[in-house]
Amino acid sequence: MTDFNDRKRAEEAKYVMDQDTAFRVMARRNRLVGQWAAEKMNLTSEETDAYAKAVVQADFEEAGDEDVIRKLLGDLTAAGVEVDESAVRAALAEKTIEARRQLMGEA
Repeated sequence: MTDFNDRKRAEEAKYVMDQDTAFRVMARRNRLVGQWAAEKMNLTSEETDAYAKAVVQADFEEAGDEDVIRKLLGDLTAAGVEVDESAVRAALAEKTIEARRQLMGEA
């Protein structure tokens, strides 16, 4: 019985750790894609930091990436940057890989 309980606790701990890692990857990805967009909008370094944080915050509006995509597309378009949804999605995919690599490098 203790083996079963130990295995159950180990699986629960792994689940919690996996969820934490996924959250950290998405937050890092959103910061990186915010910096990418800020560069396209020619923002200053202070504005870039603030914008990257705003993109991270935008991800808490709804589940999935649509809230982030909507924010990025709206802001880039308003700034006169020619970009479409596929370019934003490609940047998200690229920055997800980069964020994962960065976090694995910290471990």
